[in-house]
Amino acid sequence: MEAVLSVKDLNVVFSGFKALSGVNLDVYDGEIVTIIGPNGAGKSTLLDAIVSKSPVFSGHIYYHGKEITNKSPHEVARLGIGRKFQNPNVYNELTVFDNILLALKGAHGILASITSKLTPAKKGKIYDVLERTGLIDQAFDQVSSLSHGQKQWVEISMVLAQDPSIVLLDEPTAGMTTDETYMTGEIIQSIAKTHSVVVIEHDMEFVKQIAERIVVLHQGSVLAEGSVQEVQSNPKVIEVYLGRETINAAA
Repeated sequence: MEAVLSVKDLNVVFSGFKALSGVNLDVYDGEIVTIIGPNGAGKSTLLDAIVSKSPVFSGHIYYHGKEITNKSPHEVARLGIGRKFQNPNVYNELTVFDNILLALKGAHGILASITSKLTPAKKGKIYDVLERTGLIDQAFDQVSSLSHGQKQWVEISMVLAQDPSIVLLDEPTAGMTTDETYMTGEIIQSIAKTHSVVVIEHDMEFVKQIAERIVVLHQGSVLAEGSVQEVQSNPKVIEVYLGRETINAAA
């Protein structure tokens, strides 16, 4: 089976510092891959390289078998790779509905998006996305009135509105309450029914909720890969990242 996304021997260098060193990663259709590791391990840099926010020094990135290494960020997005960054990038002065409208695939610019005819297909698409992310009751609320967690869900909704086949989420639960974190896990599992998902996360309880496969990064390289149980019991992971107490508590 061909991977939706394939990273081969990826190296990213910043001013002589090797941020990523020989990273390999395959993500398959409908799979949730969770990337964990200490701060500075290269997690966000890996997502940045995939969407061409950080230039690849050497190695290759393939999307459905087609090389996309160092293509423009706009071209990568148009191909079907959606990226959510750590902090919500939303339009606070607009409603939730209008934020999703702006993000719809094919929309060009704020004015054109809002003044263009809202077809039944577009309206149906927006409501479908809002249902999946638990925001249907807030559709016409101004985003500025929402909680931090709900703003994160608005941005996830905006990514989904672009019709990606793979969704990259960078610490989607940062700053959330326990209930919001659990709901985010439910949303991600729902998204994975029709998309591949890659999630960077620190919260091991959340990782246990969603993870099908975990990739552990350490100092820019893949340290370990496997199921939650395999990673929790891996001596190298225990030593450099999770710690014995954390492992035992999470087991």
